[in-house]
Amino acid sequence: MVLFSQKDIKSDLDSIQYYLHHSKKITSKNLESSIHFSLRAKALSEKLKIDSLILRSGVNLSSAYFSNRENALFLKHSHKSLKLARKINDSMVLALVNKKLGYFYYDKIIDSAYYYNSKAEKLFRILNDKFNRAVVLLDISLLQYNDKDYTGSELTAINGLSLLDDLEETLEVIKYKSYFYNNLALIFNQLEQRKESIFYHNKAIDIHTELYGDESMAVARQKSNLANVYRDSKRYDVALNYYTEILDFENLIKKNPGLYVSVLANYAHTLYLTKQYQQLPKLYLDALKICDSIDSKSRSIPINLYLAEYYNDNNKKDSAKYYAYRAKMVSQKYYKDDLLLSLLFLSKIEDDSIAVKHYDAYIKLSDSLQKKERVLRNKFARIHYETEKIEQENIQIAKERSWLLIISVVVIIASFLLYIVIAQRNKNRELQFVQKQQETNEEIYNLMLSQNEVIEEARATEKKRISQELHDGVLGRLFGTRLSLDSLNMNNSVEAVKSRSEYIDGLKTIEEDIRKVSHELNTDFVSGSGFIDIIKTLIETQALAYGLSYDLKHDDAIIWDELSNKKKIHIYRIVQESLHNIYKHANASHVDISFKLKKNVICLMLKDDGSGFDVAKAKSGIGLKNMNSRIKEIEGSIKITSELSIGTRVTIEVPIA
Repeated sequence: MVLFSQKDIKSDLDSIQYYLHHSKKITSKNLESSIHFSLRAKALSEKLKIDSLILRSGVNLSSAYFSNRENALFLKHSHKSLKLARKINDSMVLALVNKKLGYFYYDKIIDSAYYYNSKAEKLFRILNDKFNRAVVLLDISLLQYNDKDYTGSELTAINGLSLLDDLEETLEVIKYKSYFYNNLALIFNQLEQRKESIFYHNKAIDIHTELYGDESMAVARQKSNLANVYRDSKRYDVALNYYTEILDFENLIKKNPGLYVSVLANYAHTLYLTKQYQQLPKLYLDALKICDSIDSKSRSIPINLYLAEYYNDNNKKDSAKYYAYRAKMVSQKYYKDDLLLSLLFLSKIEDDSIAVKHYDAYIKLSDSLQKKERVLRNKFARIHYETEKIEQENIQIAKERSWLLIISVVVIIASFLLYIVIAQRNKNRELQFVQKQQETNEEIYNLMLSQNEVIEEARATEKKRISQELHDGVLGRLFGTRLSLDSLNMNNSVEAVKSRSEYIDGLKTIEEDIRKVSHELNTDFVSGSGFIDIIKTLIETQALAYGLSYDLKHDDAIIWDELSNKKKIHIYRIVQESLHNIYKHANASHVDISFKLKKNVICLMLKDDGSGFDVAKAKSGIGLKNMNSRIKEIEGSIKITSELSIGTRVTIEVPIA
C-alpha cells in the first residue's frame, strides 16, 4: 500500500512538471492551453500541498492571464503568489512578480508602477541578478522620461547600461542595450543635446539592423526618431532623406499604419519648414484621413496644428482656426502639452478679446503643468524613499508582531486562569445564593403554614363556641318547650290552646336561631384545603388590587401534602407573577384560573381576556425569565399562547413526584 502511494505521488509530480513545462509556452495561439495547463498544475500541487509547486504554477497562471488581458485574474493570482512567496521566503519569485506588476501598471497607475518596479529592483540587487535588475531600471527610466524627469531618467538609464556591460553579450543583453540607447537618445533630444541624441540613435539603429535587418519595424521606428532629431536641429535635408527612406519601406502602411502616419506628417511638416509647399496641404490631409481610418486621435493633434499653421501663413484664417480648434478639442481631454500648443496658437490668430481668453487659459495651464513637473521631479525619489521606509517599518512591525503574539498568548492564558478563578467564585456565590434562597423559601412557606394554622385554630375555636351555643342555648330551649307541650298535650282548654300556640311560636324562633347557626357554620372545610386556601387568598387579594374579576377552579383529587414545599412555593410565585403580568401588560378585566391533575401532573392554567401579543416577537422580560427559571428548577414546563384582541393563555405543568 505504501509503495502504491509513493507511485501515485511520483505520477502526480511527473504530471505537474509536464503541465508546468507546457504552461510556460505562452503564445497568442495557445493562451487557452497555457491557462489550462497552469490550472491543472496548480490543482495537483494543492492536492499534494507542495508550496513551491503551488507557487510556480500560480506564477505561470498569472502570466497566462496577463497575456490574455484578463487583468482581474492576473492581479488576483499575482497577489496570491506574492503572499505565498513571502511565506516560503522565495526572493526570486517575489522579484519576478513585482517586476510583472510594475510592467502591468506602466500605462495605468504610474505610482503603482514605480512602487512595484522599485521593490523588484531592490530584490534583484540582493539576488545579484544584473540582467533582470537592468530590465526593471529600463522601465523606471521610461517612467521618469514620461513624467519629464529627464535628468533622473538619464541617470537610471546609465545605471542600467552599466549593469548590462558587465554581462556576456547574449541576444537578450544586446537587445536591451538598444532599448537603453534609444531612451538616452530621446532624453538628450528633450535636453536639446542633439549631438548626443544622434549618437545614441545611431548606436540603437546599428543594433536593430544587426538583429532584425533593414526592413524591420524596430529599425523604422528608430530611424523615425533620428529623423525627428535632425529636423529639430534644423538639418532638414538629412531628416527628409530618413523620412523618405522610411516611407519607402515595403507595405509600411499595412504593417504599421500608426508609424506611417507619424512619419508622413513629420515629412510634410519638414517640407513646410523648408518652404517646399508643392505637396502641401495634400500630405497633411492624407495623414489626417489615415488617422481617422485607424481612429488615432493622438496622432491627429500635431497634424491639425501643422495644417492650422500652414493655412495661417497662407492668410486662410478660417481654415487655420478650424484646424486649430480641432487640435484643441482632441487634446483638451488627455494631451495637456498639445492643448498648451493649441491655446498658444489660437491666442495668436484669434481676434483680440478671444485671443486674450485663450492666452489666459494658456498661462493658467502652463503654470499648472510647471507646478506638476516640479512635483514630479521629486516623486520617484520620494516613492523610493517611502518604499525603503515601508520595508523597514514592515521589519519593525514583524518584530513587534512577534512580541505582541508572545504577550497575547501570556495575556490569554492569564485571562483564562483568571476567568476560571472568577467563574468558580461566582459559581460558589450562586450556589450560596440558591441555598439561601431555598432557606428563605422554606421560611416563607413555614410562615404561610403558621398563618394557616392560626386561621384553622381560630376556626376551631369558633366551631367550639357555636357547638356550646347549640348545646347550652338552642337544645335547652328545645327541651323545655318539649316538656311544656307534653304537659299541655291532653288539655283542650282555651288557655291550653293559647299556650300551645305560644310554644309553637317559640319553636319558630328556635328554628330561626338554628338557621342562623347553620349559616355561620356553612364554610368550605375541605380535605387538604391548606395550600389551596393560601392560593385563594393570594388570588382574591391580587384581583381586588388589580381590579380583576376571576374564576378559580381546582381539582379536589390533588393531594397538596404530597407536593414538596419547594414546588408549592414556586407555584405560588408563578401565580403571583402571572397575575402581575396580566395587570401590567394585558389590559384585561377577567382571568380564569384552574388546577387540574393529569397522570400525576398538576396542570395550572391562567387565561385572561386582555389585548394579547405576538409571542414570536415579544421580548423576554425579567418576570418571564423568573417564571422560566422557577419552572426549570421544579422540572416543569410552560407554554404561552396568545392572540391579539382575544387574550393570553399560560399553561404550566408540574410533576408531583
